[in-house]
Amino acid sequence: MKKSFRTLDDVDVKGKRVLLRVDLNVPMEDGHVSDATRLERIAPTIGEISGKGGKVILLAHFGRPKGRDPSQSLKPVAAALALVIGKPVAFAEDCVGDVAARAVGAMQDGDILCLENTRFHKEEEKNDPAFVAELAKLGDIWVNDAFSAAHRAHASTEGLGHKLPAYAGRTMQTELDALGKALDAPTHPVIAIVGGAKVSSKIDLLENLVTKVDALVIGGGMANTFLHAQGVGVGKSLAEKDLAATALRIIAKAETANCAIILPVDAIVATHFAANAPSRAYGLDAIPADGMILDVGPQSTARIHAAIDDAATLVWNGPLGAFEMSPFDRGTMVAARHAAERTKANKLISVAGGGDTVAALNQAGVSGDFSYVSTAGGAFLEWMEGKPLPGVEVLKAKGA
Repeated sequence: MKKSFRTLDDVDVKGKRVLLRVDLNVPMEDGHVSDATRLERIAPTIGEISGKGGKVILLAHFGRPKGRDPSQSLKPVAAALALVIGKPVAFAEDCVGDVAARAVGAMQDGDILCLENTRFHKEEEKNDPAFVAELAKLGDIWVNDAFSAAHRAHASTEGLGHKLPAYAGRTMQTELDALGKALDAPTHPVIAIVGGAKVSSKIDLLENLVTKVDALVIGGGMANTFLHAQGVGVGKSLAEKDLAATALRIIAKAETANCAIILPVDAIVATHFAANAPSRAYGLDAIPADGMILDVGPQSTARIHAAIDDAATLVWNGPLGAFEMSPFDRGTMVAARHAAERTKANKLISVAGGGDTVAALNQAGVSGDFSYVSTAGGAFLEWMEGKPLPGVEVLKAKGA
């Protein structure tokens, strides 16, 4: 997948107006950015274009405003970004029209300008051709550096790629390279760990993975649905019992595809869902009727260890237990730390993504030790489901 899309290596940005789509959808508290991770990730792309004499014009959405809403303005985000990159970031009160055109016209080479929230215009999410044309007037080229919004075909995330020469920014490039190594052209054996509460939200994901990976570890509440489907009594555990047939279909599909499914063989069980609730390990044949499975048991943890040891590539989405509460975070923490050790020893390529997964890896203190951790939520999930992402496809079309 390496060169199926064009990057900043393929263009001279000096003197050009570069419409750079970034992810500025950062958490805010009391009008201030409370977590600057996403700003830090885009800093290299902004710095490179500015340093090479390009005019950096930032396009981004923030929240889900219904029309113009001062509480969803990007102005405070632009101020926070200036601190992160150590350069001034000018701000325009709109992303199209005279206000935007004047702000762009006043730019010198190397300047950075942030345009107002693209979602203040309903045409953004409709990918309206007239709105795309208005945005396109402001730039000479379009660089997409927002993988996290690449699953949406909006004006600033996809439409511009049909109007202007299109390139992947460095953050997008890093993400696509990492994901390519994980599933598109991986080193086998490949193992996937999929956890979380519900099978219903991950049916497409599981169906795609069993055709791509050599082993699939299923944990979290969703494992209970699979165990129930196989006739295991899961007590009062969270389980989508109406999805038993779906679970059995996925197991059958895995068998046909020669993918080993690794389900828990024992469980940590408590009678109620609370931090530090009394709990103990049970074999699957002995789950009490009033018990709740809240984590994988020690034998299951050992099996997951062995599966990680056998793998050359790991893709991870979703925790193995109720990781928000001690001691039910243990299965997830132990597996995460083991995968991190293997990665540090150069024995494993490890790619993880999704909100809960990132939180769990942070909790285990190992997110910096994985090969790549995607913060892209929905886009990461759709990529794992094998779905084409509009914001990536439009880069390929121009670059192939």
